[in-house]
Amino acid sequence: MSTATTAQRQTRKQDQTRHAVIAAFWDFSSNRNSLKDSERLHQIKEGFSASLFQAVRVTFDLQERSLETLLNASISTLERRKRENKNLDPVASERLDRIAAVCHLAEEVFESRESAASWMSRPNKALGASTPIMLCETEIGARQVRRVLQALEWGGVA
Repeated sequence: MSTATTAQRQTRKQDQTRHAVIAAFWDFSSNRNSLKDSERLHQIKEGFSASLFQAVRVTFDLQERSLETLLNASISTLERRKRENKNLDPVASERLDRIAAVCHLAEEVFESRESAASWMSRPNKALGASTPIMLCETEIGARQVRRVLQALEWGGVA
């Protein structure tokens, strides 16, 4: 087998893995809205799977520092929890829940997961040139993102 063929197979396998990780995030996102608040709260307190941090990172092409800020946890802590099959703490889990809910709204507005991820990852003038994904670090920031998404849904400019 040639080196080129081996490299092509590795690239194809990496692309498949990447797509599977991204799909895992969007499946998680879609499922949040079907739950009652009490169920969501229980899951947040129990902690989400640590593998979800990778899904967020890949979906939004986040740098390590941005991911640490967004989830309020160091990369080493996130990776250790994943390696040890431990759940995320409630703070990181609550942030993931908030991100997922906002992203689900973005998916509904843009009618495409790819478009929603792209919009969430780019600086937005209506949000003070911040990226929507990073504003989801706080509830107030997420509220601003939801406001802009709702304006877009109703034909407003954002």
